[in-house]
Amino acid sequence: MERITYFDNAATSFPKPPAVAAAMSRYLNEVGGPYGRSAYTRAFDVSRTVEKTRDLLAQRMGTRHGDQVVFAPNATHAINLVLRSVLRKGGRVLISPLEHNAVTRPLAAFAEQYGVVFERMPHFADGRIDVNRLAEVVTGDTVLAVVNHQSNVNGVIQPLQQIKQQLGAVPLLVDASQTFGAIPVQVDDWAIDFLAFTGHKALLGPTGTGGLFMRDPAGLEPLIYGGTGSASESFTMPEEVPDRFEAGTPNIAGIYGLLAALQETPPCRHSREEYRRFIAELQSIPALKVLCAEHFDHQGDVFSLLQPGSDPATLGRRLFEDFGIETRIGLHCAPLAHQTLGTAASGTLRIGVSRYHAASDFTYFCDAVRTCIQP
Repeated sequence: MERITYFDNAATSFPKPPAVAAAMSRYLNEVGGPYGRSAYTRAFDVSRTVEKTRDLLAQRMGTRHGDQVVFAPNATHAINLVLRSVLRKGGRVLISPLEHNAVTRPLAAFAEQYGVVFERMPHFADGRIDVNRLAEVVTGDTVLAVVNHQSNVNGVIQPLQQIKQQLGAVPLLVDASQTFGAIPVQVDDWAIDFLAFTGHKALLGPTGTGGLFMRDPAGLEPLIYGGTGSASESFTMPEEVPDRFEAGTPNIAGIYGLLAALQETPPCRHSREEYRRFIAELQSIPALKVLCAEHFDHQGDVFSLLQPGSDPATLGRRLFEDFGIETRIGLHCAPLAHQTLGTAASGTLRIGVSRYHAASDFTYFCDAVRTCIQP
């Protein structure tokens, strides 16, 4: 396989398995037809495919309740559905110190609209939640906790099972945008209440796909109202899940592609030890600061670089212009995370690794960085 110089997988994964495009093309050019709206062979094919995808997603996240997995255009949509439903009467929310704007912007809006109060959980210097102190901040008016499973800035993985144990009856919403498909999660065994996910990152599926697992849909309101193909005689949304939360025609072509990604996941071309050595090699360069987990056991497939005294955009531009290496520069839609990590003024150069990267790609990246930062 040719060298992979795309390191922006935290934004969206590339390349995709060839089967993804083939499946989407098959739907657009051969299958066609609606989902859940008609009763002929073409429509049945579509409905079977959508439900098979739903079931595989449920298996991947460790739940026996596939009907409680609803499709959405992205994780942001799913997160907003939960936040607006749970917080429309106000309340106090605990969040991790590494949240993305998909969480912090709705919370800021709901603080004005509903009087919501939100605050960060106790944490260590790298942003990992200190579970031993978590019970201290859970109060009677805490109505929700939100945790980014893996930071999209330094890649710190949060201990979801231990967090939920400390939260007790407080519902936990997990943003699994960076991890679903890369890091195992067991929503039933860990008693996770809500899990928002996207299809276009670690799952290697197309953009415009994602969804939400909801342990108890009671009390949740749809974010979008409209036709579902069921209970059409009523002006109100059906009570049945998933129909209640899936108004309008879904991204059927995208779901065909997502199913192919779930069925044709390629093997990882690098080992965990090779990834560890990649980070260690960059840490050995005196002119660089590497933002990652304090302990490698807590490290996901994302981390950032900072060259003190220099704009990260300078290094990013040189890496692309001279070596064809594609990274992400800036605040990565996560200013709270940068405030926590002390990089809000400058932002960082972010590296997002995928299963397509080989150890030779890591070596190429390190050599390129050394060349770019030479005096």
